[in-house]
Amino acid sequence: MNIVVLVKYVPDATADRQFEDDFTVDRVNVDGLLSELDEYAVEQSLQIKEKREGEEITVTALTVGPEAAEAAVRKALQMGADKGVHVVDDAIAGSDSIATSLVLAKAIEKLGPVDLVVGGLASTDAGMSVVPAMLAERLGLPQVTLASVVETQGDQIRIKRDGDVATEVIGGTLPLVLSVTDQSGEARYPSFKGIMAAKKKPLERWSLADLGVDAAQVGLGAAYTAVEETAARPPRTAGEIVTDEDGSGAKALADFLASKKFI
Repeated sequence: MNIVVLVKYVPDATADRQFEDDFTVDRVNVDGLLSELDEYAVEQSLQIKEKREGEEITVTALTVGPEAAEAAVRKALQMGADKGVHVVDDAIAGSDSIATSLVLAKAIEKLGPVDLVVGGLASTDAGMSVVPAMLAERLGLPQVTLASVVETQGDQIRIKRDGDVATEVIGGTLPLVLSVTDQSGEARYPSFKGIMAAKKKPLERWSLADLGVDAAQVGLGAAYTAVEETAARPPRTAGEIVTDEDGSGAKALADFLASKKFI
C-alpha cells in the first residue's frame, strides 16, 4: 500500500508575520514549521501503517513550497514517514489553492499508483480547507473528509465526522482521499531514534518541469483571487472599566455590550 501524506510549511503563528510587496505572505524572513494540523494527518497515516502489520506499506510525505519547506518533510520523516518529496520552484510562489492542488495532483501521479492520500483539516496560514476536495476531483478519487475517527479494514475506510448537531459515519473504498481533524488523535513527538533515522531516509526534490506543469498555470499571476491592500493590526487600547458603586454596574455593562453588538 502506498500512502501519501500532505505536509505544509507555514509561518509560525507566534512570530511577527508580514506581507511581501506583492501582498503575498512573507515565508522567507519569518520562522516556519510543519503546520500543526498536518501533524495529525502524519499521525493517522503512521497509525494505519502500524495497524496493518505484515503488509508492505510506504508512507510518503509530500510538500510544495520554498527551500525552507524541506523542514516540514524532515519533521514528517522524523515522526516515522518512509520518504519525502519536496516540490520547489520559484514560479510556484503566490499560488492559490487551485494551483496548489494542481501541483500536488501531478506530484501524486508521478509517485505512481497511490492507495491513500491524507491531509489535515486545513493549513494554519490560509485556513481554506479545500485542497483535499480539489485533489480528489483532479485525481478522480472519492473523498472522505474532516474525520475525527479513522478505521480501516481491508480496502475499506470508515470515518466519523462530527458536525454541529450530529455525527456522520462515512465509508469509502480505496483508493481515496482522506482528511482528518485535530480530534483524530494526538500527534507523536519524534524520538531521538526517529530523528537520527530521518537523516538517512530519501528525500527527492522536484521542479515544475519534472511534473510537466506549465509555469503559467501557477503563481500569483494565475491566482483566481488577489489581495489589493493590507493594513497593520491597530495597537491594543486600554479597556473600559465598569464600576458598580451605586448598583448601576449591571446596566452599564449591558449597555456597553449592546453598543458593541455583543448582545
